[in-house]
Formats: sequence, C-alpha cells, structure tokens
Amino acid sequence: MTSARLQTTRPSDAERDRAVEILRDGAGLGRISHDTFVRRLHFVLRAKSRAELADATRDLPGGEGRVRVLLRRITKRLPRVTVTPYRAMPVVPSLMLPGPDAVPVRIGRGYAANFRLADDSVSRCHAELRLVGESWILADVGSLNGTFLNGLRITSPVEVRPGDHVRFGGVDFQLRWTAPSATTTLTR
Repeated sequence: MTSARLQTTRPSDAERDRAVEILRDGAGLGRISHDTFVRRLHFVLRAKSRAELADATRDLPGGEGRVRVLLRRITKRLPRVTVTPYRAMPVVPSLMLPGPDAVPVRIGRGYAANFRLADDSVSRCHAELRLVGESWILADVGSLNGTFLNGLRITSPVEVRPGDHVRFGGVDFQLRWTAPSATTTLTR
C-alpha cells in the first residue's frame, strides 16, 4: 500500500485508543485545555481515516507521524526480550565445628548459651551441638521458631556434617570443620 492510501484507510480501535491516550496525556500535562481535549476526543472517536487521527494529535508529544507508526508496528512484531537482574547468592556465615575435646555448644540468645545469637527469632535456649563418638549431633532444645537442617525442621537429634546448612530461627549458617590442631572457636 502506498502512504497516501494508508492515510485514507479507516483507523483501527487500537489506533483510536492510542490517539485518546495521547490526548489524555496532553491534557494531564497541561498542553491542551479541557475544552480542547473534549473537542479533539469527539473528533478522534468520529475519525474516518488515519490522517484525521494524526491531525488530532500532531501538536502533542507522542503524536505519531508515519515513521513512528511504522517503527511501532515493526517493534510490535519483534520478539520480546526480558532481562532479569543478576542476584548474587547471599553469603552464609560459617559455623565452625569444634575439635573433638570441646564441650557441647549451646546455641541461643540467653546467658546460658556459649554461642549467643542476638536475633529475636532465636530462643534463649535454642539448640545444642555435641560430639557423640565420631559424629556431631544437632538437637533442638524446645525453641519457638525451630532448628532447621538443610531446609527441613528437625524434631529429634540428627547427625550433621561439614557443608550442611543449619538455621536457628531466622539465622543461617553453613557448618565447617575445624582441624583437630586448631583452637576451638565459633565464628559468625
């Protein structure tokens, strides 16, 4: 079709909606008065050609000439590409498993705990980590918000290993091994 024939063809509902949107934006920005908006709105709704729509919006930002109409049609047919922002994995602090001669580790918010976590989701006496034979055992000691091992809430004592993820209430840790010659420390 030639450009003259395109201008004389009847506008689609989508083209009318776009023209009304341009008029609404122009009135909202104060570029045209309310009376002008109403007059042009009636003109757009009764328009019999695309040229009449273009005349009603030509002096407003977003009023589209033939080139813009063509570009908009082309971009509508192009596939959409969505970009999701990169989110780095959160860094989980390490909880070092003490050496074999260590006392049981009581985890909590209160003074009885030898590993204190100042977080409201942690109970005063939350959990206990102790060495039984060759294995480390993690037990919840009646906490309100629970103790979790690798995403699952524990209800009885379970064996833990270095690399496991543990959560006390809302505080996450990854278990790490302390070499037997190293001092007994817990890091947060």
